[in-house]
Amino acid sequence: MIRKLKSGEYRIYSRKKNPTTGKRRNLGTFKTLEAAKKHEMEIQYFKRRK
Repeated sequence: MIRKLKSGEYRIYSRKKNPTTGKRRNLGTFKTLEAAKKHEMEIQYFKRRK
């Protein structure tokens, strides 16, 4: 999940919430949306690689 911050940067959050805190994990902050999308694709590839 990518969200735009007030500073204009984009942050990737985990899709699932942490059951104890109720918040999502911060997976990185990027200056451009393209960079955030690229990194999110890399994360998904790594999660499903066996």
